[in-house]
Amino acid sequence: MKLYDKAYTPNDCVLRAEATFHNADDFRVYRRKEGDRKGPRAWRRLRRGIADLHRRAQLSHQAAARYLDAFATVDDTNPSTNLLQRLEQPRQWRGRRVRALRPLADDRALLSAINHNEFAIHGFRNRDLRAIFFPQFPQTTDDKQQTRRHSAWISRKLRLLRAHALITKIVGTHRYQLTSTGRKTIVATLSALRSTVAQLTPVTAQLTAVAA
Repeated sequence: MKLYDKAYTPNDCVLRAEATFHNADDFRVYRRKEGDRKGPRAWRRLRRGIADLHRRAQLSHQAAARYLDAFATVDDTNPSTNLLQRLEQPRQWRGRRVRALRPLADDRALLSAINHNEFAIHGFRNRDLRAIFFPQFPQTTDDKQQTRRHSAWISRKLRLLRAHALITKIVGTHRYQLTSTGRKTIVATLSALRSTVAQLTPVTAQLTAVAA
């Protein structure tokens, strides 16, 4: 993903986002097998060259839109408490009770992980989060039992995030993406946690003055 500064003036500018695919093996296009004009269509690997150019354009547009949406989230005027309060309540997911999230404590690392920049392009999978939380166990490890345990742990976290509407599954894949609510909530949470007292004090003073 690239972001260009266009139509610049001392007061403002226009930003243009651009997506470039150097390795498209992980992307899919709905097509027939190459050379089989009458065969059934299915989701197949994106080909190099211009054969699947329409799909590349579609994927680029979607990735750029998510990237720009992430920037727009910074300008949201909703109080952070409104976003966080709904996470601190248990939810129902497919008939089962799901615990409340603890964004300022135990679940902080989880929210930070799914907010990685590269996931804005094509989402993330169970294995992507395993690489973040268990880097000491490479994906090619022969310990299948350990891999299953780690995969099950990540699956429970994904279920928790889906129950709170922070992520959604991409249809026909094993990938997930942040929802609009998820993006706003995570940006608000992580921004507050990373801010210093010196940065927060002027904001608090303004709120106090308005309340008075």
